[in-house]
Amino acid sequence: MADAVEVEQGCLARVRQHFRQELDGLRNAGLFKEERFIHAPQAADIEVEFPAGATPRQVINLCANNYLGLSSHPEVVAAAHAGLEARGYGMSSVRFICGTQDIHRELEQRLTAFLGTEDTLLFPSCMDANAGVFEALLGEQDVMIADRLVHASIVDGMRLSKAMQDTFKHSDMAHLEEKLQEHQDKRFRLIITDGVFSMDGDLARLDDIVALAERYGAMVFVDDSHATGFIGKTGRGTHEQKGVFGKIDIITTTLGKALGGASGGCVSGRAELVEMCRQRARPYLFSNSVPPVIVAGALKVLELISRTTERRDALEENTRCWRRLLTEAGFDIKAGESPIVPVMLYHAKLAQDVARDLFAEGIYVVGFFFPVVPKGQARIRTQLSAAHQKAHLDRAIEAFVKVGRKHDILNKSKKAITERYGL
Repeated sequence: MADAVEVEQGCLARVRQHFRQELDGLRNAGLFKEERFIHAPQAADIEVEFPAGATPRQVINLCANNYLGLSSHPEVVAAAHAGLEARGYGMSSVRFICGTQDIHRELEQRLTAFLGTEDTLLFPSCMDANAGVFEALLGEQDVMIADRLVHASIVDGMRLSKAMQDTFKHSDMAHLEEKLQEHQDKRFRLIITDGVFSMDGDLARLDDIVALAERYGAMVFVDDSHATGFIGKTGRGTHEQKGVFGKIDIITTTLGKALGGASGGCVSGRAELVEMCRQRARPYLFSNSVPPVIVAGALKVLELISRTTERRDALEENTRCWRRLLTEAGFDIKAGESPIVPVMLYHAKLAQDVARDLFAEGIYVVGFFFPVVPKGQARIRTQLSAAHQKAHLDRAIEAFVKVGRKHDILNKSKKAITERYGL
């Protein structure tokens, strides 16, 4: 007995030592991710504790998905309170047993109308929607052809399907057409893309993608999480912006960004495809329902953004202003029109150091590096909100310029930065 205990303890010691060394390696390489603790509701100005144990300080938040500034909107908060009182705290069940309330159906119908689809099915998150949709719809006779920069949750969902996996070069329509020609022998061909690519901020060429899909008899899947609510003339998404409203077979999106920022996601699209997800998608079948408080808040969000495009318009103006300020200051940014504005730094530790120095100047941003982005593509991803005022952006660019000068990255090419810091 004593020998068995000794063996068990020795094994545990080796396991712990192994992972301590792994974690030390991440720290030494500048790849260790540190959490910041927010002591306030989500907003343009927040109180943040960083590092852990430090006194919280007020900073400008430039890295939230709170695109429309609705995460703490008083009408949304009031609706959530009312939902809590009327329908309770949680469902304690999955949808097909006893987890479906009338308000779940109401939200699905409202999302269907907003997205211009035939039916919608709620999931606990968009990651769950992406984890369930491909396995539910496709089999060994089919092929999935995905843009090479699709979100990690899509990649994980594709892995769960028995369908063949293939990719096309990012936004390369000629390469996509080659792939469609190559896979004409498959039963179903599903083109997979983000609507707005979350790390680069560029929009998918949905008009061209839909044209190719129609030519070659393929379906189109779009994850529109970073577009729903604010991209397009009335904020309905990239399919509205690109003139293909009603022509997308499957849309997944989230309630966790512009639509209130809590949690929850959905699959929306052709009625038969959505119904197959209701019957077979495992995250839907085996996860608790979206809580009533979130459903109630999301219904209010849809009401708010259907009244006026004022918030969408403010976000668009903030985006134009911030892109102009960064460019004029000499930062290397990714071109685009979305409120995702990556400041390219290429080196992981440099991205961490710049983010830390910006926090000291009162600006909250986070460095992104491998495996979140490809090696040698480290960056700070800034994100605009309708809640930002001109004063926020003026203060932020002042801090960016100060820190940029400190690290000598203003008006420097990728080659100059990588020669100094490496990859």
